Amino acid sequence: QLVLVCGRREPWLRRDGAAGLAVLRAASLVVGLDGCIKAVGQADVIRNQFLEATFERIIDCSGKCVLPGLVDAHTHPVWAGDRVHEFAMKLAGASYMEIHQAGGGIHFTVEHTRKATEDELFTAFQQRLERMLRAGSTLVECKSGYGLDLETELKMLRVIERARKSMDIGISSTYCGAHAVPKGKTATEATDDIINNHLPKLKELKLRGEIRVNNIDVFCEKGVFDLESTRRILEAGKDIGLQINFHGDELHPMKSAELGAELGARAISHLEEVSDEGIVAMARAKCAAVLLPTTAYMLRLKQPQARKMLEEGVIVALGSDFNPNAYCFSMPMVMHLACVNMKMSMNEALAAATINAAYALGKSDTHGSLEVGKQGDLLIINSSRWEHLIYQFGGHEALINYVIVKGKVIYENERCETMSSY
Repeated sequence: QLVLVCGRREPWLRRDGAAGLAVLRAASLVVGLDGCIKAVGQADVIRNQFLEATFERIIDCSGKCVLPGLVDAHTHPVWAGDRVHEFAMKLAGASYMEIHQAGGGIHFTVEHTRKATEDELFTAFQQRLERMLRAGSTLVECKSGYGLDLETELKMLRVIERARKSMDIGISSTYCGAHAVPKGKTATEATDDIINNHLPKLKELKLRGEIRVNNIDVFCEKGVFDLESTRRILEAGKDIGLQINFHGDELHPMKSAELGAELGARAISHLEEVSDEGIVAMARAKCAAVLLPTTAYMLRLKQPQARKMLEEGVIVALGSDFNPNAYCFSMPMVMHLACVNMKMSMNEALAAATINAAYALGKSDTHGSLEVGKQGDLLIINSSRWEHLIYQFGGHEALINYVIVKGKVIYENERCETMSSY
């Protein structure tokens, strides 16, 4: 099976319908030396088309499936100071905000991240990205946000930029300086600091070509940044050319979805407490909902209303929310949780982890499906049916045979060659 996801240059897929997923059998795919897909189609037609061509490598996928590289639309992967000790507190019934207000949560990680050197952060970040890659993610959104002061936020963004330049995995970089209110400041003071100091410095570094930042994020939440502070920060970020992609309506209904739709946000994440009006507004504004089933699972929150969003026409994407609070590298596991806990179909989950997640990052013109002209990012799995990628909960380590970025084999799992097809 060659799973194209889209077959007609769709920038997103909304819900299961007549089109479904585009799947070809007995097919071939060709990636050029420029890293872009040159041909997709029936194997005999491709062979005739490329009779005179020479190839650096040919991979026989008989009995296997080829899928687009997965896109993780929401991660916090740059930090020091894990929070394994807090997991027991959560299991004993402590809420996210109770831990946060006691000095744990984000503030614990901020303290350790501020002390860490850039090299220490980069080494840990690099290892995390490699684990994401082995689980099939070829494009990952990466946030700052464990600095909360200008110096540490810039340190984190430099780490992300180093990885962008030195690693094969695709990265969409997000400034998330409004991840929490720094100790000793009010939300208004933190908002003023971000608008008057952080964003002008980011603009300067972007213009000098030192740091490339794609998105701006704010944790719009009761006791963190209220709706008006969120609006001010997002508008200021938009003014310097950043795409709006923020946390909203997670723990309390904040009308974040309505605000995002009004501001022209590309995406809003979490949305466990989104209103019916917010869902309709997002659908009309073509604002993607980045749903994070790991977070609702680990924090024992109510699940986001994926079915209602899909039925209202919202573009639903998925992310792992990898961070010290939701320690998950695997988009196949995220898709499984989305199907079981949020009642998405497997087709919808795969679309949400490919073309729709790419759309949430403003990248669906180049990523998220196997179509001519797009980047040659793909997975080959050791199964004759693509659904095994979702069906096997935690099975990706023995299932993913190859991860390919821009036509280059980045990861080859030799164990698959000695195992029978699933």
